[in-house]
Amino acid sequence: MESPENESFRDTIGTLDDQGKRAWVYPKKPSGRYYEWRKIVSYGLLAFLFAAPFIKINGNQFLLFNVLERRFNIFGLPFWPQDFYLFVICMLIGVIFIALFTVSFGRIFCGWICPQTIFMEMVFRRIEYWIDGDRNKQRKLDNQPWNSEKIKKRLLKWFIFLIISFLIANVFLAYLIGSDKLISHIKDGPTEHLGTLFPLIIFTAVFYFVFAWFREQVCIIACPYGRLQGVLLDNKSIVVAYDHKRGEAENGRKKFRKNEDREALGHGDCIDCFQCVNVCPTGIDIRNGTQLECVNCTACIDECDHIMESINLPKGLIRYASEDEIEKKEKFKMTPRIKGYIAVLTILVGLLSGMLLLRNDVEANILRLPGQLYEHKEGTIISNVFTYKLVNKTTKEIENIHFKLRKFDGVIKVVSNSETFNVPPQDLAQGTLFIEIDQKDLSGDKNRLMIEVYSNDELIETETVNFLGPRSYN
Repeated sequence: MESPENESFRDTIGTLDDQGKRAWVYPKKPSGRYYEWRKIVSYGLLAFLFAAPFIKINGNQFLLFNVLERRFNIFGLPFWPQDFYLFVICMLIGVIFIALFTVSFGRIFCGWICPQTIFMEMVFRRIEYWIDGDRNKQRKLDNQPWNSEKIKKRLLKWFIFLIISFLIANVFLAYLIGSDKLISHIKDGPTEHLGTLFPLIIFTAVFYFVFAWFREQVCIIACPYGRLQGVLLDNKSIVVAYDHKRGEAENGRKKFRKNEDREALGHGDCIDCFQCVNVCPTGIDIRNGTQLECVNCTACIDECDHIMESINLPKGLIRYASEDEIEKKEKFKMTPRIKGYIAVLTILVGLLSGMLLLRNDVEANILRLPGQLYEHKEGTIISNVFTYKLVNKTTKEIENIHFKLRKFDGVIKVVSNSETFNVPPQDLAQGTLFIEIDQKDLSGDKNRLMIEVYSNDELIETETVNFLGPRSYN
């Protein structure tokens, strides 16, 4: 591990050279047990990512984030603007969950779950290895003149990158506007829906730029999550760590020599082969300790284990470990901060579960028309005018909607051509209604009324309103 006096690597990010220019990273193709596990996790998540917009639960898209129309589906549960508080709680649960895992296990989210890392390392990078070759071949290809071999490989790679970016953009749009609408627009042809075509082109260009050129800079420069490490991580957090106690020993690292007694010479197990640096997708040296650029991808663990195995030394020189485990041999245990995050997460999940159980499939809002007072009708009848809005959150039409008063003798008249009406699936119905009540049944100028909303003979929602009447001077 670098001494405090020699920490110049912290003065700049790992992908810049001494002149401040972009230092292109040519990571060695990783291999090993962690990489195999990551492939299984990554391709499972990719399958989920591409399938989720096309999965339906009770007619609702499994995941939908329609920001423009303010409609969201999370795990098949629809959230409307009226449910925004539930959506906020869902987002808070997600943030606390990621924070809990960061405090406990470092940037495991970045290395194993983040879509940026999965697409970059498991899709685009693997295509690059297939076309351009491993680290040394890629560097050689970049430095050679533009001959037929280089042109052919570059055009092939860029074309495949563009096609994949286009597919990702389509899936991204499916999350935003809905898979049914996207498929409909594709069938109609691009010229019929320019409002969809232009965003699709923009998203394709953005994804192509990110994965073909910007790459690891997203994690280092653009993503704020890496900078949260300084706040969330502590000495007890499990991260991808270099065991400097074992690797450096008393006299530091030394190149490997066969039949040499390293222990007698006071040298650690690190043979300074730089393979952990060569395989890193962000170009850092994990032996310098926890750094902003590290995404916990475990490539250095696999590579170091392979080197240790080849020279008959114990594996685990680089491993998942906390700083306290390396320094004090302390095993991981739950800290008060972790327990606090778990408590907050439990409360939020319980709160969300209770609210979802109490949430109706139909939401009614009935409000007295602003600025309107009561009106005298024939005899002693008092009338108030109200506006109503009924939101149908289901995928089925709600039929024969009508209103009734609870505990009051009165009449509700809906301003429409019929006494009942229907609410289309995942839509709303709104209009105006009059409530007429005999003055003798009122108690002063303000009266609380309970309005029942029925579909056929089934009570589906209730709403409380204020009914104005003449002031009593008794």
